[in-house]
Amino acid sequence: MRTACPSGVSKRWCSPNFGERKNGAQPDMVVLHYTAMESCDAAADRLCDPEFEVSAHYLISENGEIHQLVDERHRAWHAGRGSWGCVTDVNSHSIGIELANTGFHPFPDVQMVALESLLAGILDRHKIAPERVIGHSDMAPGRKSDPGQRFDWQRLARLNLSVWPDLSEAQYEDGDFTALAARFGYPSDANADDLLNAFRLRFRPGAEGPLQAGDIAVMAALAAGFPVDPETEQA
Repeated sequence: MRTACPSGVSKRWCSPNFGERKNGAQPDMVVLHYTAMESCDAAADRLCDPEFEVSAHYLISENGEIHQLVDERHRAWHAGRGSWGCVTDVNSHSIGIELANTGFHPFPDVQMVALESLLAGILDRHKIAPERVIGHSDMAPGRKSDPGQRFDWQRLARLNLSVWPDLSEAQYEDGDFTALAARFGYPSDANADDLLNAFRLRFRPGAEGPLQAGDIAVMAALAAGFPVDPETEQA
């Protein structure tokens, strides 16, 4: 039985692509995506088609309409292979939100306002910390790039719906970038170039070339301010 939708959320579409969360896992993180499709309707068709075996809990259209495709109690199939901290079955531990966007244009203000409202409710319902709102690219460096360079992470951080580094916390500019990244939550086994690219997509958009002192300083601030929860259970 489907639980009640949050206020203002549409049930226009319903995806059959879900299962039970494994090993008693409950949502303790949120993963943000872009659809990489030309329209919200096209994305909904794909996310609700059993042939493709993909889904998300929510889909937000370009005009700010929020659609619930999978009940929050269930395990939607949005994250795939990857990890965050100790969590390797991200689908069982997360709620997935798809934003209708090709990946190449800005996210409209009305869409961001809708996301902010939805996120605030999810974080409150499940007692999820802002640092556990991540991008698909964060948990799957090299494999995924969403929500991409055009997504405004600082906007979410200002509302305490995600995080942004405080550079006053950076105390080891000569530190090991990979080790600092793992302390924040990035996969410790990620390819070095993929890891750097994923980090820059979110925290240093526009930065190019080899690893820089600025990259290490920002990652150090993230590791110091928001170390991934060591008590997170692996599933």
